[in-house]
Amino acid sequence: MYWAYALGWGLLKHLPEPVARGLFDRLADYAWRKRGKRVLQLEANLRRVRPELDEAALRSLSRAGMRSYLRYWMESFRLPVWSRERVARDVRVDGFEHLRGTLEAGRGAVIALPHMGNWDLAGTWVAQQGYPFTTVAERLKPERLFDRFVAFREGQGMEVLALTGGGVNVIGTLARRLREGRLVCLVGDRDLSEAGIEVSFFGEATRMPAGPAALCQRTGAALLPVTLWYDGPVLRARIHPEVVAPEEGDRKERTRAMTQAMADVWERGIREYPQDWHMLQKFWLADLPARETVKAEASAVRAEAAPEPAAEATGASGA
Repeated sequence: MYWAYALGWGLLKHLPEPVARGLFDRLADYAWRKRGKRVLQLEANLRRVRPELDEAALRSLSRAGMRSYLRYWMESFRLPVWSRERVARDVRVDGFEHLRGTLEAGRGAVIALPHMGNWDLAGTWVAQQGYPFTTVAERLKPERLFDRFVAFREGQGMEVLALTGGGVNVIGTLARRLREGRLVCLVGDRDLSEAGIEVSFFGEATRMPAGPAALCQRTGAALLPVTLWYDGPVLRARIHPEVVAPEEGDRKERTRAMTQAMADVWERGIREYPQDWHMLQKFWLADLPARETVKAEASAVRAEAAPEPAAEATGASGA
């Protein structure tokens, strides 16, 4: 696995752009035709997003989804050699005033986004605007593959914290950055902690990390949901207005309401550009084995019963 990724980083950046794009389109089509478990899961997820589609239209959508997913990897492998001018040309961001106004006022901000488009490219664009940020990465195996990912992202202007095993208090570090009026970016549509907040998403129950909303509750930072999609050769992004905490309820109830509001924003974006939602894993509770659902429910109960700081830490770890 390591050498496959190393080959991508080492070789693909030297290929002409049309050759690299054509190669990854063919790889995407090959995987799509094989109909392995990840392609079948992508189709199961897309069926929730676009239930009105017949089987032929759904298959066409999943093919576009696989091409979008492989485009993410192709661009990420080549991103280290992209010039600032290339990034500026190929990224268009709407709503940037929401982020700029927040940070220029000295207030921290959490950008929360789903697995859409190319979040690494979008992050590079944000860092090049003069707003370096902190993010969290799931630890990968083998270890040197994780180190390679961290080096890649740090090379784009990101501070990367390992979700586990890094010897750093992730929650405390994120909170400090936000209290300093800085930016934190979290991919937050898939819960990795088994203690996320249950939300309604496309009419079905799933869980999303409490981290983005909990951190904003804890630090007073602004929660800014983002959606991403491809528009021909350009990556488009929209920074949506701040999700404001409701005035009623305790901290857990407000965090739950903010997470649902964030999910509603993502739902609208994914419905509009479903091919660019790269969710090839089981996502809804109905798709999870019964033992995983029971385990997650037990973890959530423990988190609810824990003292307030511990509950926040559990949620943010899942971000």
